[in-house]
Amino acid sequence: MFHKAASTALCLFAVPASASAQDNSGFPPDNALKLSQIVTTVEKRPDFRYIYSIDWNDDGYYEVTYYTTDKAKVEINYNPVTGEPQ
Repeated sequence: MFHKAASTALCLFAVPASASAQDNSGFPPDNALKLSQIVTTVEKRPDFRYIYSIDWNDDGYYEVTYYTTDKAKVEINYNPVTGEPQ
């Protein structure tokens, strides 16, 4: 009886953990580039001056806002896996 109760308890704890591990819509995917790699890509753009903000969009990309040397505001969405603008 002890084994049946223990295995039932383990199953109860395992189900919510695996269910929440599959629901990660609010986070970059496991195979995403490091954010520092995205930042490096942005910093290499022509006339780059500084990054104003970087946000994660629940649709699956980074929203990057930066300013150029002539004070123009640029907003670009980056694919988290490829690092390419979308």
